[in-house]
Amino acid sequence: MTGKENWDTTTIQKMLKNEKYKGDTLMQKTFTEDFMTGKKRKNIGQRNQYYVKDSHPAIVSPEVFDKVQKEMAKRARLKSKEDGTIETSESKYNGKYFLGNLLVCGDCGASYRRRTERGKVVWRCATRIEKGREACTHSPTLNEGWVQNALTKDVCQNGVYDEGIIRNKVDEIKIFDSYSMVCYKNGGQVKILY
Repeated sequence: MTGKENWDTTTIQKMLKNEKYKGDTLMQKTFTEDFMTGKKRKNIGQRNQYYVKDSHPAIVSPEVFDKVQKEMAKRARLKSKEDGTIETSESKYNGKYFLGNLLVCGDCGASYRRRTERGKVVWRCATRIEKGREACTHSPTLNEGWVQNALTKDVCQNGVYDEGIIRNKVDEIKIFDSYSMVCYKNGGQVKILY
């Protein structure tokens, strides 16, 4: 397509976000600011934009495109609020530790982070780590072994901790003061008491 062997991350991200791949078109993404010089600017609200569905044949299905958008938002830790607006959490996608992408504080919405304390591996709310207990008073510290055992029993159900099974079934795990809520991708939920 471009003749390049290596693709820039930004280029790939722009492609993944481009609605044209699912057969739609957003018109007036840019506009000509000065007709004499031909200078164009990104339209960030200066002009009306128009979204046209099914304007041309799709390369990927709308379902696949929407799943990619959902995964990218999850990795950016964008949070949808009840009023429909979106806010960005301070925590980012964790490529190193699998559980870091699942464990979310039920009190403040931050991700949980992996720590080693007194020779034990534990998970703790990022807000509590960065700003102290006063900033997130109801977030418990979880032992990694307990988390893995609970997921083995309640999600894997085969006696073996399997991140592949968990990744396919679980959307997120909300951590509250006295229990955890496993939120499945199919919409179901399971409460696990400590």
